[in-house]
Amino acid sequence: MTIDRRALGFGNSDRAIYAADPWTTRGRLYPENSSPTRSDFQRDRDRIVHTTAFRRLKHKTQVFIAQDGDHYRTRLTHTIEVAQIARALARALKLDEDLAEGVALVHDFGHTPFGHTGEDALHEVLLPYGGFDHNAQSLRIVTKLERRYADFDGINLTWESLEGLVKHNGPLLTKDGTGTRGPVPQPILDYCEIHDLQLDTFASLEAQVAAIADDIAYNTHDIDDGLRSGYLTFDMLEDIPFLAGLMAEVRERYPTLEPSRFTHEIMRRQITRMVEDVISVAQERLSEIRPESADDVRHASRVIATFSEGMAETDRQIKAMLFKRIYRHPDIMRIRSGAAQIVTDLFSAYMANPKEMQSHYWVDHIAGLAEAPKARHVGDYLAGMTDTYAISAHRRLFDQTPDLR
Repeated sequence: MTIDRRALGFGNSDRAIYAADPWTTRGRLYPENSSPTRSDFQRDRDRIVHTTAFRRLKHKTQVFIAQDGDHYRTRLTHTIEVAQIARALARALKLDEDLAEGVALVHDFGHTPFGHTGEDALHEVLLPYGGFDHNAQSLRIVTKLERRYADFDGINLTWESLEGLVKHNGPLLTKDGTGTRGPVPQPILDYCEIHDLQLDTFASLEAQVAAIADDIAYNTHDIDDGLRSGYLTFDMLEDIPFLAGLMAEVRERYPTLEPSRFTHEIMRRQITRMVEDVISVAQERLSEIRPESADDVRHASRVIATFSEGMAETDRQIKAMLFKRIYRHPDIMRIRSGAAQIVTDLFSAYMANPKEMQSHYWVDHIAGLAEAPKARHVGDYLAGMTDTYAISAHRRLFDQTPDLR
């Protein structure tokens, strides 16, 4: 596929007709006066960056527990890489860069300590009370749990930012009300009762580029971290034709390159090829659909910002390799087991005695609650923990804490 460079945006042109317009936003749940110096989407992005939840991402696991090494990605560095790619895609497609960046920056707010392991463990203990979903938790954080403003709970993001947070991976409901990926988490349904996010439509194109940027970022940096850790080798990458081709290019041009630079050259080429693939597909689909507004994007019959069939197959191959070689490696599974035990133990301890949640601002009110709302508050507290805080809390309450090294 080819890219028409004349149709690209480089930050010095007007937004496309199908871009989200910050000057005609659908507004906020709690009306506020507009800013004379920033658009509403700029304000959203700035609010996201200043949250406690954003700072906590620094000490939350992406794949490798942070104490394994200072150079592995954390949830925060992953988020920054996603935002950079999302902004590049938004600029090329003449979208609102601030909205795309904001959705990218907020998309992982709801993740627990210890990555997906912590999420799985928390979901298991919360199953009798509705389970746990990190996307729904992100919504709870920005609409309820952050406590920064005098006039409201949460950070009062615009409708467009909340829509992007909830629907960046596509519609949650079909037109007849059936869940597209199973039941819609109750916190999302509850919020939509007061502020309808139209769960049966696609999100804006800004949110779509943030979603595909997430795939591009972790497909690339998990390979980088895997090579750094030794769980992956260059020979393993040869099994994937796309990666083998990139390595052949680098070897031909730089036959004596040291391994660390060789890795970087592969990774930067991988990001570039994937970004260009998405741009090419998006341009083609935009020319077919011809949306004349952001709402036309929402009501399109398919996603616009996505991989081509060939790159989607590469994406599947990379994910399969990462699961086999890293995510399910015996060493990682041992660490995951210990991390899950920490989350499960803490949940049991806090349910038995909520006052052990010493820093929780609801702690004096939880003990008298019914079981289900108490469990949800405990889940909120646990989900907000960093890896380091969870380990420290476990050591305070239990004689033995699993070794996560």
